[in-house]
Amino acid sequence: MKKISLILLSIVIAFGFLIPTSHKIPVEGASEADWNPASFWYHPWGRSGTHKGIDIFAKQGVPVLAASSGVVVYTGFNDIGGNMVVVLGAKWRFYYYAHLQQIDTRVLRLISMGDAIGTVGNTGNAQGKPPHLHFVVRSLFPLFWQYDDSKPESWSRMFYIDPVTLLTP
Repeated sequence: MKKISLILLSIVIAFGFLIPTSHKIPVEGASEADWNPASFWYHPWGRSGTHKGIDIFAKQGVPVLAASSGVVVYTGFNDIGGNMVVVLGAKWRFYYYAHLQQIDTRVLRLISMGDAIGTVGNTGNAQGKPPHLHFVVRSLFPLFWQYDDSKPESWSRMFYIDPVTLLTP
């Protein structure tokens, strides 16, 4: 029975990596000019130490769109991210959308790329700063080839994907 369970788990994990994926910029009307590509893995960066995503600037209230298809696994608030949504997508990637003015989705909702999930804001530690979407892509499994001991938090870097590489041709 344990062997069958292990085989089924392996199939599920493999299937997650085989699902094709595509991406779109997660802020309605935004372009590459609306973020600084050098901000990914920028150090030092406030309370978090290293900036593990990019900030896409837009007017408050502009729709935030799902960058890829998946299932909403978390919606909520904390002091750093403010209003946030986390989506689990293909290839076992978590898409993290933070500083939202409002959340327009719910947990366990299946979403397609381009679906509205919230609006741009400046909640959490972005309060008082220009409205923006903090966008992070994190892998459930380590990406060992990304380890670089010359960068801060090199062990952690193995779990993060530069969003710029997914959003630009």
